[in-house]
Amino acid sequence: MKADTMIRSWRHSLLSILPAIFAAACTAPGPVTDSGGVVEVDHFVPSQPETVSWGWYPVDKEPVLTIQSGETVRINTLTHAGATQSEEPVSYLAGLGIPREEVLQDGLDFWASREGRPREGRSGHVITGPIYIEGAEPGDMLEIEILDVETRVPWGINNTSSRGGVFSRSYPGFDDDDIELDIAPGTRHVIRTGEADGRDVAFFSPDIQVPLAPFMGIMAVAPDPVVGEPGVTVPGVQSSRPPGAFGGNMDVKDLAAGTTVYLPVFQSGALFYVGDGHGAQGDGEVSGTAIEQSLTGTFRFVVHKDVNISGPRAETDTHYLLMGIDLDLDRATRQATWEVVDFLVTEKGLTPAKALSLASIAVDFRVSEVVDLTQVVTGFIPKSMFLR
Repeated sequence: MKADTMIRSWRHSLLSILPAIFAAACTAPGPVTDSGGVVEVDHFVPSQPETVSWGWYPVDKEPVLTIQSGETVRINTLTHAGATQSEEPVSYLAGLGIPREEVLQDGLDFWASREGRPREGRSGHVITGPIYIEGAEPGDMLEIEILDVETRVPWGINNTSSRGGVFSRSYPGFDDDDIELDIAPGTRHVIRTGEADGRDVAFFSPDIQVPLAPFMGIMAVAPDPVVGEPGVTVPGVQSSRPPGAFGGNMDVKDLAAGTTVYLPVFQSGALFYVGDGHGAQGDGEVSGTAIEQSLTGTFRFVVHKDVNISGPRAETDTHYLLMGIDLDLDRATRQATWEVVDFLVTEKGLTPAKALSLASIAVDFRVSEVVDLTQVVTGFIPKSMFLR
C-alpha cells in the first residue's frame, strides 16, 4: 500500500505509519543506494540562469522540472558568495586566492544574467527551482528525504563584520553603547575544504580543522505571500531571508543527508526550491553566514494527501525535530515548545501536563538560527526514550 494512501492525517498515529512511509519511498522506481554510497536518481537539475531565482520564491515561474511522487532528483545549487557581487567573479575570487579552475561556470553564467533581474523586496540567495510534484495541492504535506549532500568546489566563504550578524545595529536589543568588535566591515574568510586523516574537514587555520557537515540552508515550498508578513514588502514577493511556515532559510544544520523534512503545501505542485548551501555551520549562525559553499543535493519527494501540518518539521534516525519560527526568539521558543507538546499529546497519547513535563526533562530546545529576521528554535525529541 502506498504511503500517501495510508496517511490521512499527520496527527493520526504518525509513529505507527513511519515504517510504511519509508517502505513506500524505497520501492519508488529507479533510485537506489549501492554499496559505494552512490545514489542513482530519476532526474537532474543544474543551477543555470534559467533554473535559479535570486532571493525569492516565485509562485508563477514555469517549473524547471515536473516529477511524480516518489521520484528522486539530484539538484545543483550555487552559493551567492562570489556570484552576486558587483565585481566580475573570476577577478573577485582571484583576489581572495581562489584560482580560475575552481570557479564554477554556472556561477559565471548567473553573474552575467544579473542585469535586469528585479531586486525590490528580495534577498541575496541563489535558489534552484521550482520543482513541480504531481498531485501536491494545498492542504497536503510534502516529504523531502535528503539522500545525499556533497560539495561542488573545495572552498567556501564566511563573512564577518563589526556590525554584522548578532552585532548588527538592527538586531533586537542593540544599544548604541555596545562595544564594537575590531573587525573591518565586510571581512571575507575563504575556507578551504577537503580530506584530512580520512575525514572531510574545513581547514579554518593551520591549527584548526572543523568537521565538514554540508547541508542546504534553504529548502522551501512556494509560499502564499501576504504583504506585512516577515519578508513580504512587495505583493507576491516572499524574500528568501526569513524562514517561515513554508520552510525556506531555516539554516538548521541537522537537515543533512539522512534526514527527512516535512513541509505543508501552499501551491499546486508544491513548487520546491533549494539553495544556500553550507559546508559547516554552528547553531545560531551568529556572524550572519556559515561556510557559504556550492553544493549538490539528492532528494526523494513524496506527497501525502490531506495531511495538515502548520510548519516545517523533520526527523533523523535518533530524533523528531519540531520547529518554532518567529520574529522574537522568546516567541519562537514558546512555539517550538507548543509544537513538541502537541506532538507528544497526539502521537504518544500523553496528557498536556505529562507532555510539558516530558518536554522539560527530556527534550533539548536549540537555537538553530538567529540572524535572518525570523528566528528558529528547534525541539529535539529523542526517539530512544519511547519503548514502543
